[in-house]
Amino acid sequence: MRLPGQRWYTPYLFAAPALVLFGVFFAWPAVTAIQLSFLKYDMISPPPVFVGGDNFVRMLGDDRFWTALLNSFLFLVGLFPLLVVAPLLLAVLVNQKLPGIRTFRMLYYLPVVTSMVAVGIAWEYVFHQQGVLNWMLTGAGLLDRPIQYLLDPDWALPAVILVEGWKNMGFYMMIYLAGLQTIPESIYEAARVDGAGPWRRLRSITVPLLVPYIAVAFTVEMLDAMQAFTSIYVMTRGGPQDTTLTLGYYIWSAAFERYDMGYASAMGLVLWVLMIGLAILNYRITRGRTVMA
Repeated sequence: MRLPGQRWYTPYLFAAPALVLFGVFFAWPAVTAIQLSFLKYDMISPPPVFVGGDNFVRMLGDDRFWTALLNSFLFLVGLFPLLVVAPLLLAVLVNQKLPGIRTFRMLYYLPVVTSMVAVGIAWEYVFHQQGVLNWMLTGAGLLDRPIQYLLDPDWALPAVILVEGWKNMGFYMMIYLAGLQTIPESIYEAARVDGAGPWRRLRSITVPLLVPYIAVAFTVEMLDAMQAFTSIYVMTRGGPQDTTLTLGYYIWSAAFERYDMGYASAMGLVLWVLMIGLAILNYRITRGRTVMA
C-alpha cells in the first residue's frame, strides 16, 4: 500500500545500495566465473579462447581433481562430529546456570574470532616432531617415537580437520545455545516430574526441538568443509602426496599458481553445484523432522 506522497520508486532507492553491492561482489563475479569455465585463459596472453566443455571433460581424466573431491568429502565427514555433534553437547553444558559460565562461553568463542593463519601457525608447533603433542604422548608411553603429523600421509588430513574443528566449534556451539534458550523451561520441569533423567531429556526433548538448528549447523558445516582452504594453505599446501588436497585449495592452485583460470573456474562451478546439492539434500532430510518449540 503506497503512502500519500510516496513515489513508486522510493522502495527501490532504499534497496539500491544493497543491490549494487550484491551485483558487484556476487552476481557479476558469478557470471564471469561461469563464462571463464568455457574458456582457455591464463591472464597473461589474451584474448581468451572458447573451448566449450573441454575444461569439464578434462576434469574426468584429472586424478588430482578426484583426489581433491574425495579429500573434501573426507573433510566433511571428519568435521561432522566436531562441528555438529560436540557443539550440541557443549551448548547443553554452557546453558546451565553455573558460576563463571559466561566467562567460559567467552573464552571458548575466542578461537572463532582468531585468524586462521595465526591458529594454523600455532598448531604447526603443536604437531611438530618436537612439539608438545609428541612430548605428551611419548611421555605417557602412548608413542614409541615422535610423529611428524603434518608430513605423515596417514596423519596430515586428520590433523588439519582437528584444527578446523577446534577453531570453529565455538561458533556452532552458539548456534545451538541460541536454540536452547528458546525451549521453555516448563517442558524440562514436566519431564523431571515424570522421572526423565538427563540423557532421556536430551534425547526426547532437546534434540527433537533443536532439529532446525541442527539442520543449519549441518548445512554450514558442509559448505565450510567443501571449500576449506586457509588451514591447508598455511599448514600443508595440499601435501604430503596430495593427502590434504581439497577442492578449495586445488581451485586456488590452478588459478593463481598455474594461471589456468578457465579450468579453475570450471572446478569452481562444479564445487558450487555440489554445495547447492548438499544443501538441498540436507533440507529434504530435515524438513519432515523439524519440530518447533
